[in-house]
Amino acid sequence: MMRAKKVLEENGGDKSKAVEILKKEGFAKMEKRTDRATSQGVLAVYKHHNGKVAAMIELLCETDFVAKNELFIDLADELAMQVASMDPKDAKELESMDFIKDPKKKISDLVKEVKTKTGENIKIGKIFRIELGK
Repeated sequence: MMRAKKVLEENGGDKSKAVEILKKEGFAKMEKRTDRATSQGVLAVYKHHNGKVAAMIELLCETDFVAKNELFIDLADELAMQVASMDPKDAKELESMDFIKDPKKKISDLVKEVKTKTGENIKIGKIFRIELGK
């Protein structure tokens, strides 16, 4: 809170500029965490309404506390749906894709947002997709 107040004061009360600065600082802090071990996480499963396509992803984080966080679980669910819809061959390809619900964002942007909000390293682990008849 104190940092937010200070940045706001430094920018003459310009909220949008202050938010942008704080976001940049958050992303810089997040980048320092990329070497931290990710031994916790969740598995998320998505099954398409027609019952013919399903996907599972492993989303990893540092602590069990974050693994139980609603933001983290929602991200895992969104990623499973993305895998079912777009059939990426691996996590790297998945991260470079446009998010199907908001093509202005990349999957890597979604992961970065949750990393910044939780303060933990988050990685996409294994992905798996199966389609009936393929």
